[in-house]
Parts: sequence; C-alpha cells; structure tokens
Amino acid sequence: MKAIAITQAAQNGTNLESLSEITLPTPVATGHDLLVEVKAISVNPVDTKVRAGFNAEQPRVLGWDAVGVVVATGE
Repeated sequence: MKAIAITQAAQNGTNLESLSEITLPTPVATGHDLLVEVKAISVNPVDTKVRAGFNAEQPRVLGWDAVGVVVATGE
C-alpha cells in the first residue's frame, strides 16, 4: 500500500522534502480489526505533533483521520 511519510527531519516545519511517498506491506485484518481502503485523509493537530517529534529512525506515516471502504474483517 502507498502512504505519505516523514522520512527526514523538517527544518522550521516547512520542508516539503521531508515528506515522501513510501510503499508498505498490505496489513491483514485479524481479531476485531477492519481493513479499510482509504479514499481520503486529513491532517490534524496529532499529525503536526508527530511531525515535530520525528527522530529519523524510521518513516512515520501521517493522516490519522481517514474515510474509506471496508475491504476485509477479522474473525
């Protein structure tokens, strides 16, 4: 699946080069999970705090608020 992630620390919070499209493995719905095909996301205050605290260990995906279609369910 594709995602937008922080891949490097932003300078003064305005560095667009710190955001990159990455590919992640498609998750599997298990237990009480739902797998949702995301159609749209929004950026909210949580995302700005995640971005501010980024330490470059691994990419961080933004977009905690999403809307989409359920494509799989867990047991």
